[in-house]
Amino acid sequence: MTTDLPLPASAASSWLRRAAIPILFLALGVVYASWAARLPAIRDALALDPATLGTVLLGGGIGAVSSFPLAAWLVGHYGARKAALISGAAILLVLPTMALMPSWPWLMLGMVGFGATTSCFDVAINALGAEEERAAGRSIMSMLHAWFCVGTFGGALLSSGAAALGLSPLLHFSLIVLALSLPLYLSCQVLPCDQPDPEAGRKHFALPHGALIWLGLIAFLGAVSEGSLTDWIALYLHDHLHASEAVAPLGYAAFAGCMLAARLVGDRLKERFGARKLVAVSSALSACGVLVAVLAPNVPVAILGFALAGLGVAAVFPCIFSAAGRDGAASLAAVATLGYSGSLMGPPIMGYVVHGAGLQAGMVFLAVACAGVALAASRASRLV
Repeated sequence: MTTDLPLPASAASSWLRRAAIPILFLALGVVYASWAARLPAIRDALALDPATLGTVLLGGGIGAVSSFPLAAWLVGHYGARKAALISGAAILLVLPTMALMPSWPWLMLGMVGFGATTSCFDVAINALGAEEERAAGRSIMSMLHAWFCVGTFGGALLSSGAAALGLSPLLHFSLIVLALSLPLYLSCQVLPCDQPDPEAGRKHFALPHGALIWLGLIAFLGAVSEGSLTDWIALYLHDHLHASEAVAPLGYAAFAGCMLAARLVGDRLKERFGARKLVAVSSALSACGVLVAVLAPNVPVAILGFALAGLGVAAVFPCIFSAAGRDGAASLAAVATLGYSGSLMGPPIMGYVVHGAGLQAGMVFLAVACAGVALAASRASRLV
């Protein structure tokens, strides 16, 4: 099967070629933010308690971790470009179905599919980004991840508007699918035909080893903190501080917007201070930001705390994916495996902590995870 189409050598196609990988990162951000911002509405429609919601979100981690053999196979047999097209199309098929699930077991099953498709897409576009960085001969991964933040920031604002207008999650998600389908297709069409990676194709499942273990640990704890914040910021503002459904997504918008701002300058900061110091200091900042939200007496102060957390977590994944990607797609997938294991464990642990001790205790758990990233970064010799 081939999806290649001849494209004219024009200024428009040249611009699209340069914009293609950023568009793919942006699209993933829009999808993540759209799901996370409408989670309170879906939770309320199914009357889920925090423990059950944590169990539902566990499905996303199960799908993500179990999909890595598939991600390695796709990249190995088709190359990262076609892997991105295939998995991106699958995401757009799965997203609207999440609003149709009649009960929590069905929603958990939907989360398995959502986690699997987004993780395959994530690995594919980061492999594309790592190759682009090698070709450029300079650090560009933070800028690419900044485009992910553009997507999450824009997606959160759009979700706030959709909720204010009374749009159902199903209609909202369907509009997102319509908006992203053509950009996804065109972006994958204009990228150069990359070669399949036989090494990634043979290693259907791998865990980090040697010096990569520290990168894997950072990925694990980073996914626990960033992923759980993505899922729980709106819920925290809505349930603990009684923000309306239209206001609650603004907390995630502040988080994503500050991630964007930090990633816009992340490559320059990395070149000046080094990846290890940048990740350690910024992760300590994210822990402080979460604690500000825990102690916040009102919604604006909590949003400020989440904004600081967004500044802090911004450096983690661009730096570790850049470091792991230097060893090829197989090493990148190995580190990402532990990252998505954090996505697997973070939401249910968070749900059980919230169920037993309250939302503030759950946020303290995430602050501890951020501090753990800072400690692990100080020991990661490959983080350069």
